[in-house]
Amino acid sequence: MPALELDDLDRRILDILQQDCALSNQDLATRVHASPPTCLRRVRRLTRAGIIQRRVALLDPALMGAALTVLIEVTLDAQAAAQADAFEAQLLAEPAIQQCYRVSSGPDFMLVALVADMAAYQALALRCLTGDPRVRNVRSFFATRRSKFDTRIPLAP
Repeated sequence: MPALELDDLDRRILDILQQDCALSNQDLATRVHASPPTCLRRVRRLTRAGIIQRRVALLDPALMGAALTVLIEVTLDAQAAAQADAFEAQLLAEPAIQQCYRVSSGPDFMLVALVADMAAYQALALRCLTGDPRVRNVRSFFATRRSKFDTRIPLAP
């Protein structure tokens, strides 16, 4: 599927929705200076094209009992694609793993996990990492402060 050409109105819509996706179509149209039918048509087109993947509410992890953020490097024992695929599938099924990246030039995976406390992290590590025979090495880093967290993608003209 060819890439969707985005014009200035598309970019304004996307920028506003990245800040607050709970806006009504009427409010969104007002903020981007377009008619409500045009705005609705554009949002539907952007959704169909896969640019808007989903609309979510961002919760405060600490207020939801997930006060500990852990950044985890995982190196597998072997570099076979099937082994990495199987390990990745296991990670995707784990709710505490918020982000999973395959990376190059170093560890095989970088993970971001949110857990309640150190005991919850240890249970996660045993369940998904150190107890898995495919895993050769795990390095975990515990966030002491989150000074920036943003889900917005910069939209260049």
